[in-house]
Amino acid sequence: MRSTFQHITCWLLLFAHSTFGQSNTLGLSDGFLSFNTSTFAVQLVKDSQTLYSLTTVDGGFNFIPSDMMADRANNGNYHLGDITFRARTVGSTAWTTGDTSTSRVKLTASSVSGNTRAAANLAPTLPRGSLLNITRQWVVDDNVLQLLFDVTNSQTSAVEIGSLGAPLEFNNIFTDRTAAQTNTLCSLFDPYIGQDAGYVQVTPLLGTLPPLVVLPVGQSPLEGWRFLPESTVLTPFYQSQTFEGLYEWDFHTLAYAEDEWASTTPWNAPTSFVLQPGQTRTYGLQFRVAPSIREIESTVASTGQPVAVTIPGTILPADQIGKVFLNTNTTVANITVSPAGALTWATNTDALTAGWLGYTITPHTWGRSRLSVTYSDGRLQTIHYYVTKGATAALDDLGTFLTTSQWYTNTSDPFHRAPSVISYDRSVNAPVTNDPRVWIGGLGDEAGSGSWLAAAMKQFVQPDAAEVAKLEQFVNQTLWGTIQNRNNATVKMSVFFYQPDLVPNYVYPSNEDWTVWWSWNQASAWATGRGYDYVHVTAAYWAMYRVARNYPSLVSVHDWQWYLNQAVLTVATLTDGQVGYADDGLMGETVIHYLLNDLQREGLTANATLVQSKMKSRWQIWSTERYPFGSEMAWDSTGQEGVYIWSTFFNDSVTALNALNSIIAYQPVVAHWGYNGNARRYWDNIYGGKLMRIERQIHHYGSGLNALPLIESFEANPTDYYLLRAGFGGLSGPLSNIDEEGFASASFHSFADTLAWDAYSGDYGPNFSGHSMGMGTFIINHPDFGWQAFGGNIVATSSAVQVQIKDSVRRRVFIAPLGALLSLDSGAFSTISYNPTAKTVTVTITPVADGTTGAASAPVGRLVIAQSAPVAGEGLLKPTSSLATDAGAFVIPFTNGAGTVTLS
Repeated sequence: MRSTFQHITCWLLLFAHSTFGQSNTLGLSDGFLSFNTSTFAVQLVKDSQTLYSLTTVDGGFNFIPSDMMADRANNGNYHLGDITFRARTVGSTAWTTGDTSTSRVKLTASSVSGNTRAAANLAPTLPRGSLLNITRQWVVDDNVLQLLFDVTNSQTSAVEIGSLGAPLEFNNIFTDRTAAQTNTLCSLFDPYIGQDAGYVQVTPLLGTLPPLVVLPVGQSPLEGWRFLPESTVLTPFYQSQTFEGLYEWDFHTLAYAEDEWASTTPWNAPTSFVLQPGQTRTYGLQFRVAPSIREIESTVASTGQPVAVTIPGTILPADQIGKVFLNTNTTVANITVSPAGALTWATNTDALTAGWLGYTITPHTWGRSRLSVTYSDGRLQTIHYYVTKGATAALDDLGTFLTTSQWYTNTSDPFHRAPSVISYDRSVNAPVTNDPRVWIGGLGDEAGSGSWLAAAMKQFVQPDAAEVAKLEQFVNQTLWGTIQNRNNATVKMSVFFYQPDLVPNYVYPSNEDWTVWWSWNQASAWATGRGYDYVHVTAAYWAMYRVARNYPSLVSVHDWQWYLNQAVLTVATLTDGQVGYADDGLMGETVIHYLLNDLQREGLTANATLVQSKMKSRWQIWSTERYPFGSEMAWDSTGQEGVYIWSTFFNDSVTALNALNSIIAYQPVVAHWGYNGNARRYWDNIYGGKLMRIERQIHHYGSGLNALPLIESFEANPTDYYLLRAGFGGLSGPLSNIDEEGFASASFHSFADTLAWDAYSGDYGPNFSGHSMGMGTFIINHPDFGWQAFGGNIVATSSAVQVQIKDSVRRRVFIAPLGALLSLDSGAFSTISYNPTAKTVTVTITPVADGTTGAASAPVGRLVIAQSAPVAGEGLLKPTSSLATDAGAFVIPFTNGAGTVTLS
């Protein structure tokens, strides 16, 4: 659930930590130490020698929240330059702890010379009798800013360092900022938890400013990524919707793995380091600026650090082959996999450019896996994968689980929730009917609509007769009439509510707290003013229209015209001026674009004109604003999708580009399944999760939805491979949410003490909605890696490029060198053969995708051909044989279980 900001403030007060830090211990009043590099103007707090300001010389962008520092000057507030550790003498079992933020005192500056700009021994701000003697230095080496920690064992016996971490503080604080201030002053930061090849990217929210890249110095691996706890009760409200919080670069993590992380499997194998008496080891970070977000990897590579590029990404269905290309100035000594046998690898010769080494990755074992590459110089790089079932089989499982385990049939329910696909709690394997956040069991909002939305959109891409029959029951008995009012087509926020006097025979669980604001009474639950809810209803109708139109034998209650008209009616009601947030970008509203396109194809001019005019009115508002990404939240990553889609439709390239750049800033590309293509979301577990906390979510619905503009932009700019990598990573995310039996979680918990899927189905639906509308196979000829397919397996490249189509949807194929987008209304792509010399494409379509068990067979294939990008010398592909057309689609008959057409 998303809510108003005052509700978030209430949550903060309800769940706040009870501890307060001692005030004003940072020493801001004593001034600063200032120095410059060729890249940065640097300011350190004189007393603590922590970073106060890191401002680019060119452009003047400050990555540090200097303007918030006075509110963050207390004990327990972390700053860049702090350090934390756990250590023990060898032979003992108990760890002792050190943390420079806990009890600050003024440090005595050490004398400096040469490249060192500031230094101090940290003993005064560490516990008395600390096992480690640590001196911190700020160094400028070859004009590169470095933060170094000289860690010395001053004991007479060996000391084991069980954890050592460098807190990172960047300006991700949105509290009390306007939209303009947030977008121009703030950044987001994400890690590549890749050991010696690890780094952190800090991306300004505009998406156009040069990002900061934090890299290791010497042997300083990014082994772990730990959220830093702070008090949440004081401004700027740490760990809230307007301040996600801070994280720590962990060089060693064994002490955590033995304690707080003991119940999970860390991203990397935990290590410790033994310092002999008198021995010193230096750990450090360096700070560089990349010219652009697209050039982060090349900036990393320019330092000599290995870089991994994964194709199609790091989420691999079991029936797809992956590729990884390593950019390194040394050789590979060894490659291992954990768990053993989860992946196998072999060298390939795909790389066309010197400096790249290519490997083919074959997935074997479902779930998380880690590819560990050891180089000849001893450095270790880890690449993190997630293996799913075969892509179409995963959707098969999803549809089955949604329409069996999550099929709710209690007809005596006083809230009239049956029949429906209802929210589910995987931890107890039962429907969620009584969560005090009433929308979750009330079929409303994202967290309550999510399951039935996913079930409907699954029929759009892979209809199943039994599932469609249940969806017809749901639409005609529950969606139309209970969720959506028949008298005026408005949509309730929740059909479930908390008001015992109205349902005296209903037993609300007494072990739940029904006093929080989210336990709405009937009037609040049945309010109809939340525009986001209308999109989900529209999507359900539209998906059923697609089924009825292209698989008519599967429906029996209504024809396709009824479903299409219901979708139009819902959009009209959304935009009639009586519904809130209608002029914001709405998550999943790409479906309205699909709806408009279908209305135009069907020749339904009046309805098409209505929908287009309503969307134009919204776009005209956005076109006058620099940051038209408003929502229920102070900052959000939901509005960009709709703003991009309609600004592009109405030829407003400026607004569309602003939206696209905003997405690029919060949807990273890294060799880690959890972060690659993972759009920034961090508060939705409060409103839709079983484990309720503010935390960076992995593959929540932001991934699938924000991928849509990225993919559409790539299809318009087919040599911008960064867009493809980020977009395909986001589209792949929703596959990882589906477990081996078909249950789909709302998101994965990224905190190192959890690293697990949330037990609630929650708001998975919008994520899958994005997946269903954007997933496909994308065929490219990469300048460094040659012919590659995202979503398919290339089986030949001589004379013709032959591709097995293996994505989950089998409905979209994009051939980048031609700028050609092929899509199917019915049937499934099986193979594509592209002859670059003859400029011909041979398409093989089957009635049903392989790998499925219950999917319906299409009566015919219906192929739509579009030119999404102008390519010199290329025109719109056309069939070489005469084919009938229906609503703009070429009708392809099946013979012996397949249909083949050649395009030129």
